[in-house]
Amino acid sequence: MGNYSKWYHPYTINEKYSERVAYFSMEYAIHQALKTYSGGLGYLAGSHMRSAFDLRQNLIGIGVLWKYGYYDQVRNDDTSMRVQFQKKYYTFLEDTGITVQVNIHNNPVWVKALVLPAETFGTAPMYFLTTDIPENDYLSRTITHRLYDPELPARIAQSIVLGIGGAKVVEALGGAAVFHMNEAHALPLVFHLYDKYRDLQEVKKRFVFTTHTPEKAGNEEQEVKLLNQMSFFGTLPVEEACELIGCHDGVLNYTLTALRMAKVANGVSKLHGEVARDMWYGYDGVCEIKSITNAQNVAYWQNPALKLAMEAKDKERMLELKAQMKKPLFEVVADQTGKLFKPEVLTIVWARRFAGYKRADLLLFDLHRFFELINREGQAVQVIWAGKPYPFDFGAINLFNKIIEISRHKSNVAVLTGYELDLSAKLKQGADVWLNTPRRPREASGTSGMTAAMNGAINFSVQDGWLPEFGKHGHNSFLFPIVDTNLPDLEQDQTDYTNMMHILENEVIPTYYLDQDKWVEMMENSMKEVNAYFGSERMADEYYRIMYQEMAAATYPVKPEVAATQVS
Repeated sequence: MGNYSKWYHPYTINEKYSERVAYFSMEYAIHQALKTYSGGLGYLAGSHMRSAFDLRQNLIGIGVLWKYGYYDQVRNDDTSMRVQFQKKYYTFLEDTGITVQVNIHNNPVWVKALVLPAETFGTAPMYFLTTDIPENDYLSRTITHRLYDPELPARIAQSIVLGIGGAKVVEALGGAAVFHMNEAHALPLVFHLYDKYRDLQEVKKRFVFTTHTPEKAGNEEQEVKLLNQMSFFGTLPVEEACELIGCHDGVLNYTLTALRMAKVANGVSKLHGEVARDMWYGYDGVCEIKSITNAQNVAYWQNPALKLAMEAKDKERMLELKAQMKKPLFEVVADQTGKLFKPEVLTIVWARRFAGYKRADLLLFDLHRFFELINREGQAVQVIWAGKPYPFDFGAINLFNKIIEISRHKSNVAVLTGYELDLSAKLKQGADVWLNTPRRPREASGTSGMTAAMNGAINFSVQDGWLPEFGKHGHNSFLFPIVDTNLPDLEQDQTDYTNMMHILENEVIPTYYLDQDKWVEMMENSMKEVNAYFGSERMADEYYRIMYQEMAAATYPVKPEVAATQVS
């Protein structure tokens, strides 16, 4: 066992990545056994932590140990979706001996740090925070129970635990040169830093920020009065906090505040960088917003045998492997739905978080035409949906259940529950076509298409997020024509649907069944080109070069270790 009460890495730090960085994220998707994520933000952060390990970077992850995870997606008696909250226990996390104190609603709360040793899953060392310890009263213990708790005061408390509790854990480990906040959930961190240095420029020297979405729900706004009651600003007087961030209307926007406190920020694709600059550059005091395109860890996600076949340009072997890769997915389909899918049939997968703008039901816009599509004579199609709605978004849950209802008596349509890392991997390995249907430009990145491409699935997508940097229609993807985003949503949906069905019926299906050479060539192009740029080692390297190192000269000297394990 290592000494986890000080900053440590089990590897020799690569001198290119020597700045000490603490990376804060509300969720991480590391391994099927560790339920600390809801969706794409967590998948992205998990790949970042893996690539930090692979590159031997001097970085640690700070997160929260969710007692009930996000939720378990299971089924009711009639096969509709049910939300289940089940306690999680992890024997592979180790006690650091570090416990820090934060103030929540003027009440002292103890925060304990457990470590995921770097060697366990091949990640940078990761520290998971919990308030579910005997030192706390019952209400305080529940703060770290549910990721994105539906109760607003609980969510604010979660931000304080991650931001201020996490900062104090980093200080107990010996401090960091750079604090990187992945989305604005950990925002109290910036007030803690300001209270420590009492100089905005000193905070800027240490703080960088990644914004992940143009969606309103991802750019939280709360009343300053409530935040102050919850002790969101730490020991900083509320008047001083508001003056500092230019908040004069009684409402604090998390993203805007982070952008005003950071030295530099980034969007998560070139297109999202443009969207973010359009959104935020009109406000005073906003830092530069660059672009660092999200990516995923190739070694974790890609089928190694398929990669070897692609590199050897062995087209027959690629097709043979793709048929084999469908079998584990189709076993899940059979187990959950009683349907036997066929490996030779074109398999379309739509799988991601169920949010309205992602349009899970676009393929069902015209049900009569959908049923004709899946029953084409000699060119049948199999369709699989999967994904987790937010557990209290009843509209999204109803949509999920509506698709289950439509699929119930169709032998080649399935809706799967339990969309977590293992099922995600099976879906990407088993898909022929990875369908992506967001309203442009609302998908900031959309990394699921990257890991699908790594496994020989062809992206069939709206040109949003990362796709404009990758997709070439008929070469490595099938792409929807760009629709005028000034049109009403319904008109955009109708146009996208018409274009999608035309491409599906006249290009995708005929290519799969009648031009196998072209299909395998597209698989090969897709795999080769996604590996070349959309692997997360490139991304983790860019964060150091573009975001961290320009700050290095201005950072404060870091003490090698701090002896105390109780920090208040």
